[in-house]
This record gives sequence, structure tokens and C-alpha cells, in this order.
Amino acid sequence: MMPRARRLLQDGESEMKMSLQTSIAAGPGFGVYVHWPYCLSKCPYCDFNSHVRAKPVDEARYVEAFKAELAHRAALTQGRTVASIFFGGGTPSLMKPQTIAAILDAIALQWPVAPDAEITVEANPTSVEAERLRGFRAAGVNRVSLGVQAMNDADLKALGRGHTAEEAMRAVELAASIFDRYSFDLIYARPSQTTASWREELESAILRVRDHLSLYQLTIEPDTMFERLRDAGKLVLPDADRARALWDVTQEVTSKAGLPAYEISNHARPGAESRHNLIYWRYGEYVGVGPGAHGRILTAGGRRAQVTERHPEMWLTVVESEGHALVEDDYLSSEEQGDEFLLMGLRLSEGIEPAAFQAMSGRGLDPRRVASLIADGMVEYTPRGRIRVSAEGFPVLDAVVADLAA
Repeated sequence: MMPRARRLLQDGESEMKMSLQTSIAAGPGFGVYVHWPYCLSKCPYCDFNSHVRAKPVDEARYVEAFKAELAHRAALTQGRTVASIFFGGGTPSLMKPQTIAAILDAIALQWPVAPDAEITVEANPTSVEAERLRGFRAAGVNRVSLGVQAMNDADLKALGRGHTAEEAMRAVELAASIFDRYSFDLIYARPSQTTASWREELESAILRVRDHLSLYQLTIEPDTMFERLRDAGKLVLPDADRARALWDVTQEVTSKAGLPAYEISNHARPGAESRHNLIYWRYGEYVGVGPGAHGRILTAGGRRAQVTERHPEMWLTVVESEGHALVEDDYLSSEEQGDEFLLMGLRLSEGIEPAAFQAMSGRGLDPRRVASLIADGMVEYTPRGRIRVSAEGFPVLDAVVADLAA
């Protein structure tokens, strides 16, 4: 008999295309995040919970641990229907397709899975990992997100990536032949990058993407190799003026191509937004399993913030002895919920509903701060009364959110 998750996926394949836009508009929904913490190498800009190991990982042992954590979270979230499943990392494309399939089957044993559920795997576009894409599709995955990051070999090498530009484009072509929905990532504001070279690269990328593109401005994160190189004077990023010019080119080129920003770093044709990420940004519910995974769930006592043990081997040991590896499981105060709601929701071009913020936080937005930000061109009201960050405000989003939240 076909495992339940894959059967539901295939039965709902044709329905998914018609219902995607409707389901996105319906509300945040409920998602499951699965964190695979291993990579072949550590990228110098990355501050994610990712680890490199010399010995092969015992995937069967990890599957059993994932099953235990999923059962633990399901006991806290009965009555939910899974709208989205996301395998992130780390590098989840290092997992065998059979491992992905086993985890999907375990999820389907714990919750109903929507017939049109979005099931995404992040993948590196090396030739070895690209060969697994067909296996992931057969396992039940219906969307893939490729970490291309740059489209020339010199910048890929500088970013510490393990693939060439040619490999990346072959992987994108293969993904397009296997999946109705795929996306890839690029990093911009790289050292020595000009607006002309970025425009050319971005226009080339758009020719290869169907309906979604993630474009991240390079920032220096604490405790990364890039931070050490910068502090030693060996890495120089574009100054504020050039970074802003690169941002402006990004918005111009993507909007012209019909891929406007629906979130500060994500661009899509209407209806093709990442459903899983919308759950986060619309402040929905999601459970996180795996080393360092985060979750936000609603229980009778209120909204809970959950975090698991970060260290992979420690996570595994604790799950095997305790049935889960949560190291934080705290109720959020109304003020904390309001702050998170602003922080996440104002990343979206659709903005937030002020009444929803007031209901969650117990206080309204300060009208004087709102008026001041409107006067400065940083925020605006939509025709439906939502408040959103303006095109001028997005490049300084953190400052705008901090001002509104104060």
C-alpha cells in the first residue's frame, strides 16, 4: 500500500495548482519544520546550526529520533491539519530519499496532511545532490529550493560554495523538469559587485526561474569566518550607498519581470509564494523537530515558544532517553507575542492588520509613531486598512520595526 503522505500528495496534485492562491489567502495554517544539521562544509557567511562530520551519519537512527519528536509535538497539537512541511538545514539534500520518505510517513501518522500540502526540501546544486531530486519527488516532495547563491565561479569560490555555476544551472534545469514548483537563492551585495553586473546576473536568473526567487543581501553574521575576515581587513563589502543601489536594482528588475517582493528577500508571481514561510511571517503555528529547531504553538495556556537542543549528537542522545529534546518551552507574554507579530509580519509586502496586533499584544500601535513614520515615508496604510513598510522603508526594516514596537 502506498504510504499515506505520498498517496495524499499524488491524489491532490491537480487540485494543488487551483487551490494554491486560495489556501494562501485563507490564513497562516499549520506547518512542520524538520532540521537536518549536517553539511559537507561550512560556508564562511553561514551562522545556521550546521555541522560537518567526517564519518557517515546513521540516518536510520535519526529517523527514529525524528519519529519520537514528531509524536511528542503531535500530542500538543491535536486537531491540526498540516499545510506545509519544510526540510531545512544544514543540507537536507544530503539525506537519502528513503529517509525523507520515512519522515513524511511519520508526519502523516501524527496529523492529517492536506491534499495540497506544500512539501519543500532545501538542496545544494552539486551534481551528486541533484541526482537525488527524482528520489525526493518519488518520496513525496513537491517543491525544491536550490542554494545557487551566485552564477559565476569566482564568486561561488569566494562564498565557499562546493559547486560550479555550470553545475548549478544543470541542477536548476533538472529541478524544472521534475517539479512544478522550484526556487533558488542568490546572494547579492558581494565584495566588488557592481549594479551593472548584478543586473545582468539577476536578469539571467529570472530566465531560469518559473515563479519564485529568493534574493538575500550579504550581511556579516557573528562568529562566522566572514566576520573574522572583515575584522582582519581581508573582506570589504559594498558601502551603504552601493548596497542601497543594489537593493534598488533588485526591486526594479524583479518587479518588471512579474516577480515582485512579497517579503523583504523573497519574490514570486502571485499565488506562488512559499506557503511554509508565509506561516512564519503571518505568525501561524508550526512545530520544529531536529537539532536546534524552533516552534510556535498554541495551547490552552497560550502561545508557546519551543527550541530544541542544538548539538546534533546531544539532541540524538536526549531524544532517545527522554522522547524529545526541547531545551526551551515557554509561554510568551502578550508583549512578546506582539513584538514577534510585528517583527515577522512587517517583513511582508501585505503588512499587518493593526487590530490583530492589538488583540495579541493588548495594546494598539502608537498613533504618533505611526504618523511620524508615515510622514517620513517609512510606512503606509493599504486601502484595506493594513499597515505595511513602504518601498523606502524596507531597506531599513529593522529600524522601522523597532520604532513601531517601542
